[in-house]
Amino acid sequence: MSNMNVSLRQLRAFIAVAAEQNFTRAADKLDLSQSSVSTLVHELEANLGLRLFDRHTRLLRITQAGAELLPLMKKAVSDIDSVILSSNELKTLGRGRVSIAASSVQAALLLPRFIKQFCIEYPDVKVELYDVAEHEVPKMVCSGEVDFGIGTESGNRLDLAAHLLSADAFVVVMRADHALARKRELRWQDLVDVPLIGPRQGNPIRERLDRALATEGIVLSRTHEAYLPLTMVGMVEAGLGIAVMSTAVTKLATGLGLVTRTLTNPVIKREVSLLSCRPLAVPYGAALPRLLGPKQTRDVSRLTLVGSPAVSRRLPEPTLNSHSLKKMDAELNPASILSLPGHHKSEVQV
Repeated sequence: MSNMNVSLRQLRAFIAVAAEQNFTRAADKLDLSQSSVSTLVHELEANLGLRLFDRHTRLLRITQAGAELLPLMKKAVSDIDSVILSSNELKTLGRGRVSIAASSVQAALLLPRFIKQFCIEYPDVKVELYDVAEHEVPKMVCSGEVDFGIGTESGNRLDLAAHLLSADAFVVVMRADHALARKRELRWQDLVDVPLIGPRQGNPIRERLDRALATEGIVLSRTHEAYLPLTMVGMVEAGLGIAVMSTAVTKLATGLGLVTRTLTNPVIKREVSLLSCRPLAVPYGAALPRLLGPKQTRDVSRLTLVGSPAVSRRLPEPTLNSHSLKKMDAELNPASILSLPGHHKSEVQV
């Protein structure tokens, strides 16, 4: 094991053969000879002491060991490619791309104007925006599919760094003719036993909200569930029920003639964060919190490990753009940092 010498070329050859299930097609894909690809795979198997493929006369199948190693090797190659890309971007003064995943509401109503400003400051950087369901955002960040995500982390992942941008309160979205619309303000207790429309299991906003309400002895009953906020709002507009959503959907709801009411006792807010697996891994990454953070919350610029509410520590400054981060920190105004959970008895942040 001490003499193991696994190379990037061996990993690329293995991944290509696994994808094509054929040495000749893999060789064409890599622009190498078939014998070179075969040799690289043999060398990798020898280094690992494992057979990665079962070879037959006309059939090539990946072994169980190969199948288990494949996603790990893909991630390793992706990480190396990211390092190379970041280095090249530094040499070319920020030329390249940055990819961001966000829920459909954030992608439609929050991000476009910030992307416009980012493109003004970094005209040679292409911004790729992925509008997906909320629960997909953390997965895409940690799998390396995107550089960053905008959303809420459930609190169950220690491998995800979150830079707090803002906090949205929860509201009830309903038709104007609903009985509860006559009240100016609603309590969470008013929703007990009321059929609700909400996100499906696995949605990080739902998970955090349910945990916060459980401490108050409140359990919500959801009759209809959906992945996308637009679908939930559509269900409300059709008269299928009322929905508990964040204030991010207010513009969309009022545009359809619906009304919203703030929920109190307690006021519960969900955190909207810039999510990353490797904090600020791209050269222009330090600019994202500055551009995305609104004035009243932009000074909440600490990167924290999400997952353990009792532990919140400053992460080491990244090697890239550390000067930019220090400059940002020097501009912070601690007096305007958002209240932490439990700071006010009537307000809970999730």
